[in-house]
Amino acid sequence: MWSHAPPPPAMTEEQFRLLRELIQAHCGIAFREDHRRLLERRLGPRLEALGLRDFSAYHRHLRFDPRGGAELAEALDLLTTNETYFFREARQLRAFADEILPALAASLARERRLRILSAGCSTGEEAWTVAVLVRDSGLFTGWDVEISACDLSRRCVAQGRAGSYGEHAFRAPESAPMRRWFHLRGGKWVVDEGLRQMVRFHRDNLVAPDALAAVPPLDAVFCRNVMIYFDLEARRRALRALHAKLRGGGWLLLGHSESLINVTADFELVQLRADLVYRKPAAGGAP
Repeated sequence: MWSHAPPPPAMTEEQFRLLRELIQAHCGIAFREDHRRLLERRLGPRLEALGLRDFSAYHRHLRFDPRGGAELAEALDLLTTNETYFFREARQLRAFADEILPALAASLARERRLRILSAGCSTGEEAWTVAVLVRDSGLFTGWDVEISACDLSRRCVAQGRAGSYGEHAFRAPESAPMRRWFHLRGGKWVVDEGLRQMVRFHRDNLVAPDALAAVPPLDAVFCRNVMIYFDLEARRRALRALHAKLRGGGWLLLGHSESLINVTADFELVQLRADLVYRKPAAGGAP
């Protein structure tokens, strides 16, 4: 006879509350009431892997076991959403290439150094897209250019750093310019070494007290479709961290469904020809 492993125990309402509050306090992600089955399904295999009886024991493991921090990182890898592709929200990227990059090239011409962050970079497609836009602009030849890319998920950071993607990542029609910066190897598209040297990946938590400690002062930040998963206080903490890292006059690009209304007044809204973006006011007045 075939033997079947018993299904993981159901997650009770109280267990869901405890796990949800722990995750929310750690990284700001706010799971809705109807997400209980999602957590149960995705975290259930971890009970068996750790030899734990139920989700109450799992919660205690996360809180009190010396290995709880590593397990929380594992849980977040399983729970976070990583939907992205090259040239996502292409209209905004075109506005960045056509209007923001020339403005940065002019304002930074003396120091010839450019620093950009892809915050919540997922599997790295956004960071590599930005690198291609900077490179193809022709405005920064000979400059010191660095694009930082960070995400909460260890798995996403590892994939972004590897720079290896399937055909589906190129599904946006606007991604055609990306092709010449990738080489087909073993059925995967792998980033060219000439582009790879521009981007640095690391794991970061945007709501942690030491958020972005490894990131230099920035000229532009992409933080698109990241804070939609945060509670209000987490959004404010993340925005304070981004504001602190942005230089005066630095640009903040959010997802098209996102707004800072009733969240923070630290950034000013800027109407470009083709899009709306935010900007940190320059020191001493409006930019």
